[in-house]
Amino acid sequence: MQVDVLNKKGAKTGRTLELPSDIFEVEPNDHVIYLAVKQYLAAQRQGTHKVKTRMEVKGSSKKLHKQKGTGGSRKGNIRNPLYKGGGTIFGPKPHSYDFKLNRKVKDLAKISALSYKAKSSSIVVVEDLEFKTPKTSEMVAVLSGLKLTDKKALIVIPEYNDNLHLSLRNIAKLKGTLLADVNTYDIVNAEILVLTESAAKMFTEEEETVTA
Repeated sequence: MQVDVLNKKGAKTGRTLELPSDIFEVEPNDHVIYLAVKQYLAAQRQGTHKVKTRMEVKGSSKKLHKQKGTGGSRKGNIRNPLYKGGGTIFGPKPHSYDFKLNRKVKDLAKISALSYKAKSSSIVVVEDLEFKTPKTSEMVAVLSGLKLTDKKALIVIPEYNDNLHLSLRNIAKLKGTLLADVNTYDIVNAEILVLTESAAKMFTEEEETVTA
C-alpha cells in the first residue's frame, strides 16, 4: 500500500511510503477485533463494587425468637437479609474483569483494524512533528492543514516527545500514542489514523527484519 507523505500544511512533500501489505491489506477478522476491544474495555473497569453481607452489617446477633412454637417462620437475627438493614445475598464483590488473550490474537486484531482503516482510506502519513515549545495552537494549525479539525484522530509517533504530548493533550478529539503502545481499541475508536513518517517507516523495518 503506497501512501503520500504530507507536510504540516497538508500538502504533498513528493515523498511516498510503501506500507506492508501483510499488515495493511489483509482480510480483517471481525471476531478478534471484538475480543480485543472487549478485553481493553474490561481492563478499564475498576471492579471495586462491594455490598455488605449479614456478617458485616451492624446489628445484634441474638436470635429474634425461639425456633419452634411461635406459629411463625424460623428467623435468625436482625441482620437477616429479609429485614431492612440486613445483609445482601449474593451481592457484588471486588474483582477484576480482565481476561487473557493470546498474543497472536491481539496481533491479528491490530492488523485487522489497520486493514479496515486502509480500506476506508482513513490513514494519513505526515512528516515528523517537531515543536520547539509546547503549543496547542500549533497542533491545531497542523490539524487544520490536514483537514482533521472535526475528526476524531489518533496520532502515532515512534517515541515519546514531551512538547508534542503537551501540545495535543488538551485537544478534545485528538489522542496521541506511541507505536509500541497502540492498541486495537484506539485504532477502531479513531476516525482517522495519523502516522508520523518515522512511525510509518518502522512498519517497513519490522517487515524487513521478519523476512531476514
